[in-house]
Amino acid sequence: MSGSDPMCDRWRVTAEQRVAADRAVEHSNVLDELLREREGLLGTLDRVIALQGTAHLIRESLGVHAAFVGELERPGTAVIRWMAGNRTDAIQNLVVPTGQGVGGRVLASGKPVKVSDYLRAPTITHQFDAQVAGEGLAALLTVPIISRVRGKPETLAIAYAAMREPADFGDDAVRRLEGIADQAAFALKLAGVAESDRADAISAERRRMQSALHDSVGALLFSIGVQVRNLHQDVAGDPVLEGRLCRLEGDVSAASRALRESLLSLSESTPERALPVELAEHCRSFEARCGLPARFVQLAPVRPLDAERTALLVCAVREGLLNVEKHARACSVVVSLGPSGGGVQVVVADDGTGEDAEDSPGTGMGLRSLAERAARLGGRVSLVRDEDGGCTLRAWVPEVP
Repeated sequence: MSGSDPMCDRWRVTAEQRVAADRAVEHSNVLDELLREREGLLGTLDRVIALQGTAHLIRESLGVHAAFVGELERPGTAVIRWMAGNRTDAIQNLVVPTGQGVGGRVLASGKPVKVSDYLRAPTITHQFDAQVAGEGLAALLTVPIISRVRGKPETLAIAYAAMREPADFGDDAVRRLEGIADQAAFALKLAGVAESDRADAISAERRRMQSALHDSVGALLFSIGVQVRNLHQDVAGDPVLEGRLCRLEGDVSAASRALRESLLSLSESTPERALPVELAEHCRSFEARCGLPARFVQLAPVRPLDAERTALLVCAVREGLLNVEKHARACSVVVSLGPSGGGVQVVVADDGTGEDAEDSPGTGMGLRSLAERAARLGGRVSLVRDEDGGCTLRAWVPEVP
């Protein structure tokens, strides 16, 4: 009878162990890479980390002695806050207006500016000679960090690369710094979206708390107040109990006032935050009420609107969802919000059969009223039937002058 060879068995186990070990190392490396990518992504979602990281990246990538980033605090004025390789605080929080120094020239022209020796350069103004000398800088290269919104370039910040002795920055250095500036602009865009999402989430939570307090504490205080008023009849003629009930009634009234003030405080929100939050709330309410999937999509950030324009767009979405509920026989609905043609537009689109749907604002009282309100603001409302049978309602208002 033949038996297995112990040496072969040991070799087979050892080989399998080596393969398993190699796979474990490979998986570990993949996991480490994913974790590094995750940390990098989370870093770009924070504006401060993104800008500070940009300063370090400039220094490491270009091999310069120091690097700085100045962010625009208001149009035409940048402030240098993020630095790498600095020896002093001479340029920390330095305010750079348009036209002054190399950064000011970048703000004025929107193009790269470089000098081989800052203190002796005839092409720039010299308001910041003391700060530059205090940090011991000589050669500087500066480029704008540009965001393109709707195709229009907008300078968000300024990126600086600096040497401590006179030097000439070549075209390759300019291209590399511009590449880093493009990465920084993308990181700032991500950070802006993340900040907006966080603010929207906070606004939604405030609205949830407001509703919960109103329905629970508000109802309880109302019930207590009613019972106290009813007790007045039962203790008539007893001045001691009457006095205690009056004090209790006053306390309930004071608590109700405090609750109303708290609810008002919770409801306070800027119009540009309130609009997406409220539209998302209407979608959730529609979905809970009708059992149909309702998705809210914000296509891009929108400029702040006044209360009247905000209210009109909210009413348009409410009317559109009501129309879907009553007429569309839909399986799903999508509500979108975004900038359009110098204004802000909301769209309510369903995939229904379109049977019994209203074809235009003129055929429905609610839509006709919306169209009239929009026209007074220079906007418009339309409801059309799509080729596939669904309906699309659009409401557009111009931005606040």
